[in-house]
Amino acid sequence: MNKEFIPPTLPLDFDFETTKILKKTILANKALAKLNGISKIIPNSEILINSLVLQEAKDSSEIENIITTHDELYKADIDIAAVSNETKEVQNYKKALLEGFNLVSDSNLLLKRHIVKIQMELENNTAGIRKQSGTNLKNAQTGEVIFTPPQNNHDIHTLLDNLEKYINEPNDLDPLINMAIIHFQFETIHPFYDGNGRTGRIINILFLFLLLNDLLDIPILYLSRYIITHKNDYYRLLQEVRTKDSWEEWIIYMLSAVEETSIQTITLINKIKNLMSENKILLKEKLPKIYSKDLLEALFMHPYTKIDFLINSLGLHRDTASKYLNELEKIGILESTKKGRTKYFIHKELFALLKEGI
Repeated sequence: MNKEFIPPTLPLDFDFETTKILKKTILANKALAKLNGISKIIPNSEILINSLVLQEAKDSSEIENIITTHDELYKADIDIAAVSNETKEVQNYKKALLEGFNLVSDSNLLLKRHIVKIQMELENNTAGIRKQSGTNLKNAQTGEVIFTPPQNNHDIHTLLDNLEKYINEPNDLDPLINMAIIHFQFETIHPFYDGNGRTGRIINILFLFLLLNDLLDIPILYLSRYIITHKNDYYRLLQEVRTKDSWEEWIIYMLSAVEETSIQTITLINKIKNLMSENKILLKEKLPKIYSKDLLEALFMHPYTKIDFLINSLGLHRDTASKYLNELEKIGILESTKKGRTKYFIHKELFALLKEGI
């Protein structure tokens, strides 16, 4: 087995403000600021949060070869029980992410105990931080050990305590550079028996969005799609920081992820906004008696819906909710299907947008 790699504690003695890094940092922050501005064109922020949290759950899980379809994922999200184990794992990711939002919102801190709770929710077990040695990372094709993280439980806790301090104490580096450093450090500590990659990507989100750094008003930047597209570079660069101290290339990779994902998410938000405008015109023209702003927003909360959703979100009687959904199907916004005794409705164009992704 390869000798274990114990990363140095933070902060690091490295120049993270090279010309290349600073140029890319400016571009990434510019794209992020534009995303923050454009996000306000959607009247109800929950529409974006709901859509993008599910997409991130799917993409982050896919990096770990946990594969589900959009169709099954959205069905599972409205409590349809007959889904695959993979889909259940993706649902666990969503729950863990939302648990993280709640924990950090309550304390305005991202602590070691929060990270443990997030991983517990993600893996649906109480194994916690590694106590036994023997964990290593292998090449999936060859079985070759490429990296052995810290093995001693005391070392793991010491490094996590140091990481907790670094996350929560301000420093002079740009928050996006700090995010890249934090992500590398967590993945290298590799503190859990399983779920380290997904937990690390949740930490990215929490660090950037939930009160730690006021970069975005709402949490809508998720980097997993970029990592899927550049997966080989992701793992190669993580390892080259360990073996070659190649920090500059790693930081630039993560900054590129922020920049490109911001631009792609702006495109998606504009498409959702345009679709909402089209649906609004159609509703006012074809169904003026049932049109309301609240109904329009309810239709965009989730690509799948059912009678109970309208009852709960709009306070409608069951017969009225059923009538609304059937009328919406008649004018082509929704399409119904049945699963057992349950009838649910698909917002076809919204589903297509989210399936296409960012």
